[in-house]
Amino acid sequence: MNGTSIFAGTGNGIFLSADGGTNWTSVNSGLTSVNINSLAISGNNIFAGTEDGGVILSTDNGASWSPVNSGLTNLQINSLAVSGRTIFAGTYGGGVFLTNNNGSSWEALNSGLTNKYINSLAVSGADILAGTAGGVFLWEDGGTSWKGSNSGLTNTYVYSLAAVGENIYAGTDGGGVFLSADGGTCWSPVNTGLTNIYVGALAMSGPKIFAGTNGAGAFLSENGGQSWKAVNSGLTNPYVFSLAISGTNILAGTNGGGIFLSGDSGASWREVNTGLANRYVYSLAASGTKIFAGTLGGGIFISADSGKSWSPANSGLTNLNVGSLAVNGENIFAGTFGDGVFVSANNGANWTPVNSGLTNSQIFSLAVSGTNIFAGTPGSGVFSWAAGGKSWNPANSGLKNKNVNSLAVSGTTIYAGTYGGGVFLSADSGKNWRELDSGLTNIDVYSLGISGKEIFAGTNSRGVWKRPAF
Repeated sequence: MNGTSIFAGTGNGIFLSADGGTNWTSVNSGLTSVNINSLAISGNNIFAGTEDGGVILSTDNGASWSPVNSGLTNLQINSLAVSGRTIFAGTYGGGVFLTNNNGSSWEALNSGLTNKYINSLAVSGADILAGTAGGVFLWEDGGTSWKGSNSGLTNTYVYSLAAVGENIYAGTDGGGVFLSADGGTCWSPVNTGLTNIYVGALAMSGPKIFAGTNGAGAFLSENGGQSWKAVNSGLTNPYVFSLAISGTNILAGTNGGGIFLSGDSGASWREVNTGLANRYVYSLAASGTKIFAGTLGGGIFISADSGKSWSPANSGLTNLNVGSLAVNGENIFAGTFGDGVFVSANNGANWTPVNSGLTNSQIFSLAVSGTNIFAGTPGSGVFSWAAGGKSWNPANSGLKNKNVNSLAVSGTTIYAGTYGGGVFLSADSGKNWRELDSGLTNIDVYSLGISGKEIFAGTNSRGVWKRPAF
């Protein structure tokens, strides 16, 4: 942000919003590369780090840009950071560079830096930290070289860094999130109990939160996500792709093992696959006493006896790859991979396509907010269908990343989890969106869930994150 202006760097250049994210305009005049990895603001100067064009500077609020690469021997800029009047640039393979004259000239700052593949930079007080493919390095105020700062960091491929007050967080590739409360000297993981951090499904049952993982089964937290424990007794397939609550029962849909049911908060599970001809269960939904299961290749199955037996319910369903389900009153919606959305008004006896206005037929997620239905797609963002409406309408104003994996609703607020763009929030039925990523160092969000006054995000390789809901 620069005053009232907000800048967004994308794979298609830089965009500017002057009205809080309601509307965006491309500001690419003079850009030598439109692949923008990072942005930083120092006074009236805006710096953009690019994938292959080095650093580009604007002194007129983005109206025009010019390269400022003198002395910069590596032009792949992954990260930028500002400390006072000094600008730091982290490169992929060339280490760190700094400028004290707004980019007129750069000098390498690599003494002691044994890994020069810089993924992220962060400023903590007067110190600077670099996250690399070989751990975290620290340059202390007044220092003359970098030093490794990895005590307790059991995964040293560091993708992201964030400084919040005196705390520094490091997001790693497969090791989750680590926290340092002493300026980066010592680190400790903050994924307590979560031994698998590829989280694709979340479900809430009162104060209990369940997480389905890709390879380690199900986990339960009873203290708001502060700690987790595995709950896998009887769960013979550890690839949990979907979760649903039906009364006091919890159902887990797995990738190849069908459906499992627990009646004791995950303490024990049993298979409930009678009649389930396809066991690749990607979505689950409960409607009254009935449970619906969406599968990959087998369409939809329905159970009217708490999962004891299943029967196919595919009449009218022309695509049997069902990745999402949602219930709105007497209507059940099914999102497919390739043929858009179908609706059933008679508990799955018949399905009808409802795709007017839907320009993307790949449906990754569905959610209900009041009488409105929302569909999340890869690449085309969110679409909404109002009660009594006759077509879908795009609902993407301010949604800078349109690869929508997941949707969740809390009252009148809608949350969208994206692939590569983190979480977005809309408080006006999808008319406008804004980012909600403060502190979220992993932006590949595969699942969302609401528990009380908190929202939980399940990510790709970084475990579960939470923040207060709105």
